[in-house]
Amino acid sequence: MNKTLKAGILFAILGIPVLTFIFLKLFGKNNFDLPYFFPETGDNGEVKMMAGDTVFATMPPFTLVNTEGDSTTVQPGKITVVNFFFSRCGTICPITNTNLTEVAESFKDNPDVHFYGISVDPKYDTPAVLKSYARALGMDRLHYDLLTGDKKYIYDLSIEKFRLPVADASEYDPAVTRVDDMFIHSDKIMLIDPEGHFRGIYSGTQRSETERLKLEIKVLLSHDKYER
Repeated sequence: MNKTLKAGILFAILGIPVLTFIFLKLFGKNNFDLPYFFPETGDNGEVKMMAGDTVFATMPPFTLVNTEGDSTTVQPGKITVVNFFFSRCGTICPITNTNLTEVAESFKDNPDVHFYGISVDPKYDTPAVLKSYARALGMDRLHYDLLTGDKKYIYDLSIEKFRLPVADASEYDPAVTRVDDMFIHSDKIMLIDPEGHFRGIYSGTQRSETERLKLEIKVLLSHDKYER
């Protein structure tokens, strides 16, 4: 076998994979996508359609108070992650918020991704309380805001817009005085795309689920609009 033939074979073995990688890097496109949640329905219960496509619910703009006591309006435009919690919770909230802080750490240099934790115990969870809570978990150095505000507004937001259950059991049974029995809420985390559509629902207490959240945020970021 002459040297020219050997060189050609060597190039084929080593060069083609490199060229393939370069081609995919330059011209390939991520076709993996995430589902849409919460199709809208009309008064007759039928799913709404527009131009042959299902119409899906979107996150509405909402305004609450951050840890500095400032009014904060959350609206579509970024990749948004939302969960509901309360600072005195001793069960699911510490696990969920620790897992979420770790996810937020992965995107600390990306302003296109923002995390929000909304208190379901706003009477106790003042901006000052939430500020200490955020500092203890390291949220204060990330794209992560904890929010509080009017209780009815928050509960309506959770139930009607995010489709997540929430209740204050003490309002129905005065005998309920233990804090962890008082506030009934979900451990679910919601992923919203920049158009406001709900694209993922995750159990915050399960590490495998928050790892999936991290991966699926990257899927949204990989779309052409967010490539940097």
